[in-house]
Amino acid sequence: MNLSFRFRDCLSRTFERKKTLAAFAILFLVGMILGLIFVKTPAIYDYHITVCDRFVNRICFSDRNVFEIFLERALGHAVLLLVIALSGIHFVGCVLPPVVLLYRAYTFGGSLYIFFSVYRFSGALIVIGLYLPVHLLIDAVLCFAGALSYARCRRFGFSRHDWLLLFADFLVFFCFLLAVGLLEMLLLLALFHPLGNIF
Repeated sequence: MNLSFRFRDCLSRTFERKKTLAAFAILFLVGMILGLIFVKTPAIYDYHITVCDRFVNRICFSDRNVFEIFLERALGHAVLLLVIALSGIHFVGCVLPPVVLLYRAYTFGGSLYIFFSVYRFSGALIVIGLYLPVHLLIDAVLCFAGALSYARCRRFGFSRHDWLLLFADFLVFFCFLLAVGLLEMLLLLALFHPLGNIF
């Protein structure tokens, strides 16, 4: 398998779906704004507090080594990517990418409010140095994967070629997720974790 060709082919097919990518970007923006607006609703506020506390305690200021965090986060994001990739095998599954993206955008918006209003300066440092860039990069990868899933659902024939192409696309996007995970690991190591937590 020619990896460079697979990467170029996957990305070229993705950028052909400009309207779909734009729709996903608008959906994400709307979800983020809704998250900011409704975060003060009691049950939703408690949920976002729990999410942010978990991120701070289990990711940013955890005693666990950064490689363990990298593996845990990579697995979680891989599951989301798999759901989005498989959604393209039938048109009914096309509801899944918007649902995943809307949920992530909604919690993203609410979490931004919590980080700045509750954690103050440390929250701003977490957002600017880690949470914001990593979250947006992962969302971009999921948006790209969703765009290809929408393109795939029109002509997926359950043939060997179709499954191999789906698997190849999944691997390409998974490599991007791993790259973002490595970036997150380096940022954690540089900003939040002592050197002793490498292993």
